[in-house]
Amino acid sequence: MKKREMSIPELETKASDLRRLVLRLCAEKGGCHVGGSLSIVEMVAALYFQVMNVDPNRPDSPDRDHFILSKGHCCPTLYAALGERGFFPVEEIFTYQELDSRFAGHPMLQVPGVEVPTGSLGHGLGVGIGMAVAARADATPSRVFVLMGDGEQQEGSVWESAMAAAHHRLDNLIAIIDRNQLQSGGRTEDFMQLGPLADKWRAFGWAAEEIDGNDMAQVVDALSRLPFEAGKPSAIVSNTVKGRGVSFIENRPESHYRGLTQEQYREALKEMDEKPA
Repeated sequence: MKKREMSIPELETKASDLRRLVLRLCAEKGGCHVGGSLSIVEMVAALYFQVMNVDPNRPDSPDRDHFILSKGHCCPTLYAALGERGFFPVEEIFTYQELDSRFAGHPMLQVPGVEVPTGSLGHGLGVGIGMAVAARADATPSRVFVLMGDGEQQEGSVWESAMAAAHHRLDNLIAIIDRNQLQSGGRTEDFMQLGPLADKWRAFGWAAEEIDGNDMAQVVDALSRLPFEAGKPSAIVSNTVKGRGVSFIENRPESHYRGLTQEQYREALKEMDEKPA
């Protein structure tokens, strides 16, 4: 069951709600991968509240769309979206990383709505290929969305999977690359030159588009036109700002993983109230 059609302002409000939950989690639990969690908020909000066919009352529906957060360390945003979507009470995510909590630092199958446990980078796309092949074999309308980091593009397994997906003409598979240009040690281009990234995906046989991934209108437009080309898997290079929405977190390598003091948390919320992300 899809949610009703939402306007861009309504989706932007949902994205703001997710940001606030991520910031609260980061402040209350001593830290999280806040930078990469905030950069993907618009994409995750659009997927869960507009685009994907998912139903929290029937989480195992054979016709559902599948989402794989390959950059599993950014699970705070996924947890927030699943909670807001009704898969579990939102307040439960604030047991994050506590003893016996099902909300670990990477998504686990114990969390309702999580399709694949992730965190070992470079594996999500390969799993997504298996799901896409199975959906086609079962003649279901299911689509598979795999959200990866741009640092993850340094993994050879990503490109092996990219070749395989194109070979099998999996146009029910969508790769989304969160191109925030930062990884744990600094700028991605200082470790491995990735650009022009969309051209690389096209060279591997994918239909690829590049968007501003923090612009909800561009995100919704791209997702509404999938697949970009019949018979080809689709890739979205989503240019984002790491830590998007909070000036003292944005574009800072040290924001890959950090905590927030209560004063910083209040400052972040005040900034969002004054100028919504």
